Amino acid sequence: MVRYVLSIFLLFASLSVLDAKKDSAAVVHNLSFGVRATYALASPHLQYSFSFPASSSFGKMFPTSYQGIGVAYYAFSDHKTYGRPAALYIFQGARIARLAEKLSLDYEWNFGMSSFWKPSDEVGSKSKLYVNGGLFLSWYPIPEWKFSFGLDYTHFSNGDTVLPNIGTDIYGVRLTASRSFGNGIVQHPDKPYENKLTEKAFLKRTALDVILCGAWNREVVAYNNVNYDIEGKFAVVALHVNPLYKVTHYFSAGPSIDIQYNEGINLTDHVAGRHMTGGDIKFHRPPLSEQLAAGVSARVEFSAPIFSVNFGVGHNVIYKGPELDRLYYIIALKSFIYKGLFLHTGFKITSTTSSNNLLFGLGWRF
Repeated sequence: MVRYVLSIFLLFASLSVLDAKKDSAAVVHNLSFGVRATYALASPHLQYSFSFPASSSFGKMFPTSYQGIGVAYYAFSDHKTYGRPAALYIFQGARIARLAEKLSLDYEWNFGMSSFWKPSDEVGSKSKLYVNGGLFLSWYPIPEWKFSFGLDYTHFSNGDTVLPNIGTDIYGVRLTASRSFGNGIVQHPDKPYENKLTEKAFLKRTALDVILCGAWNREVVAYNNVNYDIEGKFAVVALHVNPLYKVTHYFSAGPSIDIQYNEGINLTDHVAGRHMTGGDIKFHRPPLSEQLAAGVSARVEFSAPIFSVNFGVGHNVIYKGPELDRLYYIIALKSFIYKGLFLHTGFKITSTTSSNNLLFGLGWRF
């Protein structure tokens, strides 16, 4: 099921990418081919991206940003165990710092879906979310060509939508060659975009994001020192109210009120017993007070054309039950598709190793 939701997300995100090209007719197109590798696998990537010319509004604010769509194939050495997974994703990158006339330090993130894993208790489900980040050096021998080399991190997970949820983390290196096409190709400017704060602009720097999202979970419950996979799926519904203050044109920060109902939480204390046949456990439905919680989180957001990446850490302040008495972390991607309307896709996790739930939804920026 997760692959269908992600397919819809990628479709709308792709449409927003293509629609954003209307910002200027002199869009710069980029084709890239790269290899990301570790000792256990090699992964070729083919990417199409575009960047805005200096004359456009996006080009003035984000002169080194690029965004697009990519595909990848993961050739595991032990393909009999892992299968032959492939990934489809959207991505965005930009320069962090210029180190020399033709050398810069850059970043890039990828987000999408992967499939064709070999389902098993060791590997997990056939389809998984794909999240990737890279930090690398880029060399520009001439304006049309870029060669990059650096570090790469990839995470695969199904977000507990299917059991078992075997997260896969891959650390490696990346090597990429990119060719640019178009009339707007220029050397990246040294002068940053001027974003001076004035009294008149102060209130304009404040925005309010209201987000409604949901997902589903599979749960594991411990009973008499044995873990049981609970049959069925459990609904998750969340509301986030997040005021943000724009410190610069690319960085914002602010608090968020996070309200969430999770149908599959705090089940351990409500186990009724085991079925006489089959060995599955039965449980009573917990009261609403143990499955509904309100928390407060601190958020930071990094903005670029079309996309924003939001990070948060928080704690529930109104809750009941041991499973809600903990810190939570939120990582979310916002894809703006029309004025203040955006797609919200991300994770809510309660530790660095286990995913709490996914967050698919819509938001509006006031």
